[in-house]
Amino acid sequence: MVFSSIIFMFTFLPITLMLYYIAPRSFRNFILLLISLVFYAWGEPVYVFLMIFTTIFDYIMGLIIDKHRGKSLSKGIFILTIVVNLGILGFFKYYGFLIENINTLFSLNISYSQLPLPIGISFYTFQTLSYVVDVYLNKVKVQKSVISFGLYVSMFPQLVAGPIVRYSDIDYQIDNRKETVSKFGEGAERFIQGLGKKVLFANNIGMLFTSVQAMDINSISVLTSWLGIIAYTLQIYFDFSGYSDMAIGLGKMFGFDFIENFNYPYVSKSVTEFWRRWHISLGSWFREYVYIPLGGNRCSIPKQVRNLFVVWFLTGLWHGSSWNFIVWGLYYGVILFIEKIFLKNVLESIPSFIRHLYTMILVMIGWVFFSYDNLGAGLQYISVMFGLNGNPIIDSTFIYYLYTNIIILIPIILCSTPIVNIVYKKIVYKKKWGIILGIAINLIILFIATAYLVNATYNPFLYFRF
Repeated sequence: MVFSSIIFMFTFLPITLMLYYIAPRSFRNFILLLISLVFYAWGEPVYVFLMIFTTIFDYIMGLIIDKHRGKSLSKGIFILTIVVNLGILGFFKYYGFLIENINTLFSLNISYSQLPLPIGISFYTFQTLSYVVDVYLNKVKVQKSVISFGLYVSMFPQLVAGPIVRYSDIDYQIDNRKETVSKFGEGAERFIQGLGKKVLFANNIGMLFTSVQAMDINSISVLTSWLGIIAYTLQIYFDFSGYSDMAIGLGKMFGFDFIENFNYPYVSKSVTEFWRRWHISLGSWFREYVYIPLGGNRCSIPKQVRNLFVVWFLTGLWHGSSWNFIVWGLYYGVILFIEKIFLKNVLESIPSFIRHLYTMILVMIGWVFFSYDNLGAGLQYISVMFGLNGNPIIDSTFIYYLYTNIIILIPIILCSTPIVNIVYKKIVYKKKWGIILGIAINLIILFIATAYLVNATYNPFLYFRF
């Protein structure tokens, strides 16, 4: 079940809210935990037992680590917990990829069955790991309530696609949050706006890239290839950030404040800045639990380079069991290394527009690697973008696609910047009649998005596979 579906918005969510708010406050965590397990089991009836096992295992291990703190047993249990969690993630996510590469490398024919990937396993595994690490390092108090810990792991608003919520961010909120009418209203507004980004923007512009990607690569003009990857660049942003907005909005409806996951990444003027604004929760997780423990910036240049490439190799691998994701991660590792060592002062000295153009070109090249499971096909697409295949610069297909999509491209591009949000807040939050206008705008978005979903045949969620 995804948030941008009729059954979720008009059946699951209303029933959930009713059960949650009629329950006594002392029972609300339990109610929300049960509902979250139902939500997960809706699409993954078998894998819900895997989540329950992970939850109970990490809960017990946390108690043992805390009880024997400072002893060798505590360290042993900590290592065991990390191995088990990463082992589960690795088995379900990378088992087939590993066998496939062993077969290729050694000319073997080991048979295997491709396992379905448990939805959200990358996200909830990182959440439980952050808890175990922080308990071991005595950064957070151990959670003694299995209900509260189970809610932290399985909470349905951020279960499927984040943001990755570290235990330290919401440990107090789990048992001490306060639901208010004002916060509920903010959450509903945020959910509707995320729904609009996902359904009205991402889905519609995504069809353009799907059409271009389906064409014969040898017949695509240079400008058509650029138009296609621009469409994908916008699709993946509004798809993922829209889903994050819905998750944050749902959290507020239940009294939680989740961290922001996006901060207008496409206004960045360097790739370094882009990664401070894109998927913020994942970047902060790797910085906190991989980069800094390896030494971060507090070591020699060679070790800094090592740390950087380890993080970006793992970032690519986290996104999927395919070489295109590993190349995508290392691609960014190389760029960030170059910016850090050689380009930092240079970038600061050139005009803002040039810096922005430089950043967006590199980001769009990166999205080609990300969008093509076949690395060779991705490289061929990039060669077309830069006219290396002898394809025509422009053709009638480009003119047709541009003409038929320009009406949606302009508002989407504007909404990928802070401009529209700034204007919206100035009118809605500072004018006397702004509240009424804001309600009207959100109701219109909800109505149009719902009408679209009723008849939609194209409603993918790009990060669902991670």
